Amino acid sequence: MEPARTIASVFSASSSPSAPAVTPDRSGVNESLRWRLSDIFADEAAWGAEMDRLPDEAERLSECRGTLGDGPGPLCEVLSRKAELESAIDTAYVWAHLLRDEDTRATGPQGMADRVARLAVRVAEAGAFVEPEILALPDEQLQTYLGAEELSPWRHYLENLVRLREHMLSSREEELLASAGELSRVPNSAFGMLNDADLRFDAVPDSEGEEHEVTPARYPVLMENPDRVLREGAWNSLMRGYEAHRNTLAALLGGAVKRDVFYSRARGYSSCLAAALHSSNIPEGVFHTLLDSVAGRAGAMHRYVAQRKRLLGVDELHPHDMFVPLGDAPSWEVRWEDAGSILREGLAPLGEEYGATMAHGISGGGWVDVLPTRGKRSGAYSWGAWATHPFVLMNYQGTLDHLFTLAHEMGHAVHHHYTSESQPYAYSHTPIFLAEVASTTNEVLLMEHLLATTEEPDRRFALLNQYLDQLRGTVFHQVIYARFEHEVHCMAEEGRPLTHETLGGAFGNAYRDMMGPELAFGERAAAAWSRIPHFYTGYYVYQYATGFSAAVALSRRILSGGPSERQAYLDFLAAGDSDYPIETLRRAGVDLAGPEAVTDTLDLFETLLDRLDEHVERHGVPGRN
Repeated sequence: MEPARTIASVFSASSSPSAPAVTPDRSGVNESLRWRLSDIFADEAAWGAEMDRLPDEAERLSECRGTLGDGPGPLCEVLSRKAELESAIDTAYVWAHLLRDEDTRATGPQGMADRVARLAVRVAEAGAFVEPEILALPDEQLQTYLGAEELSPWRHYLENLVRLREHMLSSREEELLASAGELSRVPNSAFGMLNDADLRFDAVPDSEGEEHEVTPARYPVLMENPDRVLREGAWNSLMRGYEAHRNTLAALLGGAVKRDVFYSRARGYSSCLAAALHSSNIPEGVFHTLLDSVAGRAGAMHRYVAQRKRLLGVDELHPHDMFVPLGDAPSWEVRWEDAGSILREGLAPLGEEYGATMAHGISGGGWVDVLPTRGKRSGAYSWGAWATHPFVLMNYQGTLDHLFTLAHEMGHAVHHHYTSESQPYAYSHTPIFLAEVASTTNEVLLMEHLLATTEEPDRRFALLNQYLDQLRGTVFHQVIYARFEHEVHCMAEEGRPLTHETLGGAFGNAYRDMMGPELAFGERAAAAWSRIPHFYTGYYVYQYATGFSAAVALSRRILSGGPSERQAYLDFLAAGDSDYPIETLRRAGVDLAGPEAVTDTLDLFETLLDRLDEHVERHGVPGRN
């Protein structure tokens, strides 16, 4: 059977995405569509027994204070004990928070999540003496430790610690910062509870008068609906919900930004940006080169917006028009039972082992929680502890976009799997700078595969549309967000107020500059900063754009190369935090210290604009021929 026919056979056409009219309760979802938390702890009692054990372990660790100068052996023992304790608390933390995310309305899991968060602070306090005590050692002794055979597994950790030496504080000061950890998470936690549990949005009618529920989880699907009346209503409903809490949301985001300012100053950094990048040894030039390169090509985004306006045939293009598929072609419905096979075929260039691991995770491995349910955390993510397999939260509703979301999250999940299998706990935390590379490489490989195997003009049109939107969302939009985030941190560092007006002004300016004059953009759209959860993790969003640029470069190497290029990529997945992220990427074949990867990605965007225009000239817009 021809590859194009194989792909087409597992897609179905429908006039709207396959989302249930009402979000079901979790009890109504088959167990095969839920993740398997019992793989971590059998039940709450088992989790509670671990929680009861860990305080004693924390106390035993704290009793090791003052022994790190006794030789490489005692230091190795303390580092191993600390790693075992941190791994155990990570596992307990992941279990409680995954349970909470199943239903954010349930108070029991909320209490468990709070309990483990408090214990995590206690564990951090117990081990807070370790790094200051190491750095207090005489230089000669520290150099001896770096060459000691028993400490060889810790060599990169120790070398990096020495690099960070000037920003480490005294043992007592480190304890104080560690004890403030629970307080520092309040803005994130409060936003999550407001966003996922307490916010309510008005149901809205479509053009036929049928009412539709609006939630953060359903919103992306509603924005892809061809019914413009429904899209506009859903957009206004969502934004009204956030506007009703705009002062609270401004206070929460302001608190998160001021937290970043506090920690950067406490550690002697010149700025929040310097603090965020220095921890992973990322040159600040990487951030500024990205923003400058994309801003310099804003004309390409202006062209995209004009193209979208023209193809949709609207007099004015509004924010609620930015996600609907172009033309009148039916949406692609991707059944869950077919999603795994599509990904297996699309990601075949990564090899049989990769494909088998991913397939196990999707079907039968207990990794994925598939469907949206009442109270479930919105969006999608992949998470796990070193001692667990990965867990993937989805709110899958059968669209082509959700297929790509699954590819993205499974990229994270398999990355976690390879790293945990290959690295000790100390190097198992993939740096944020690398975290989005594997996930986005999956998306790019899937897209290139579908474009190469799809012959039907309407489907190719839809794929080009999807690819452009992927680039728009992952590069251009994330740079808008990064510019806003950077400006807001600079405002806080300069003592300027962070109110809903100043935040809206900063976000609106960044959005207008990037999107251009063809997008009708008003005061309500400028308040969209209030619904972005990633702003509560400082300087995170820019890494989506650098990650996508790396993914484009890596996917081209994989597709045009052979076994050595594939193995270099798999080695990248297994590297974890065993080296600095810039160096890890260089070994895989990508150098993000220069502008080439970003420039190549922007060239790809313009090429896709050309391809879509050529396609329309030859075949017309689907549904309007």
